[in-house]
Amino acid sequence: MAETLFSFDKRNYRECQHMFRGTRDQEYYRGDFWIEDGSIIDVRSERKAVGPVSIIRQRSAANLFFRRSRQHIREDATDLSILWFVKRGELAFSNQCGNKVARPGDFIITRSMSPFFMECRTDGEGVHEVLHVTVPTHILRAHVRQDFSTGLFMAMERPEMAIAETMLTDVFHDDCGLGEESARLLVETALGLIGNAVRAGEDVQPVRQSIADRRLEEVLRFIEVHLSDPQLSTAMVAKGCGISPRYLSFLLRLRETSFSELVWEQRLAKAKAWLSSSDPRDISISEIAYGVGFKSPAHFSRMFKRVFGANPREYRGECGNEPAGGEMAAGVLIPAAEPFPEYPVASNLLQ
Repeated sequence: MAETLFSFDKRNYRECQHMFRGTRDQEYYRGDFWIEDGSIIDVRSERKAVGPVSIIRQRSAANLFFRRSRQHIREDATDLSILWFVKRGELAFSNQCGNKVARPGDFIITRSMSPFFMECRTDGEGVHEVLHVTVPTHILRAHVRQDFSTGLFMAMERPEMAIAETMLTDVFHDDCGLGEESARLLVETALGLIGNAVRAGEDVQPVRQSIADRRLEEVLRFIEVHLSDPQLSTAMVAKGCGISPRYLSFLLRLRETSFSELVWEQRLAKAKAWLSSSDPRDISISEIAYGVGFKSPAHFSRMFKRVFGANPREYRGECGNEPAGGEMAAGVLIPAAEPFPEYPVASNLLQ
């Protein structure tokens, strides 16, 4: 549930400098904040905390001003990035790189470690509204890798941005129905979508795909969808994608791989991830083997050990997921001298 960060009207707006960071002076960072005097003053900011991230909706019937100077930075080196979604009115931003104005539908990133001046202007109906998200910069950098040290401006044209805004708004409005982990996951996903949109926005024009590229995408998708089917074969993939087996081999050569290499590498990689993240009490090694398309746990164990140097039970134990007492979840023992099974196996998996 969102909480009121601050609320100002005619009676207390001159105290805004001492109150805008909240009752415990812990939100945002230091700076000079003031409200333009006028006949109507109604400023309200509500906050929803999700871990180290704060989602804040700010609505105002007066123009607002904020300045972050080098002196403020020396006094308070908190490195926060603010993601601004402008809903109504304008957001005028100035720093050493120049001046820009964001209007409804625009998106901005500002950062606390660079001096700036910001003005929140009301629209023709006397309303200013933004949804903004404060994110520790080291967290945001995992998603937005472009340089935003002096600010980043872009229009909300890409669908990723609209979806991200909707997700953040839904989290803000949630009335304790979402658990903390679910709220964090939604915020993390929204940040990832914003990062994708920023990267895509840097492209002058989309890269044109050839027919072969599109066909290869279809092949890779078909293989991933049907990876758990032990009957997966070149004939099955070719028929499912509407191409010949010969053309399928040609497409995979573009990726510098063969059908068997691709399938076994994907199956083993997914099995490894499954083993490391699962509890033996919930799923056995046999179930994982069948779940990624192996016909037998024995074959799976041999392949896994040849590639990763340990059998599935040993690997699961190294990940801290070994069952109590050390019993094998799948009950599989592999004789060292047993011949290799009938499956076609890529040479690089056997070395």
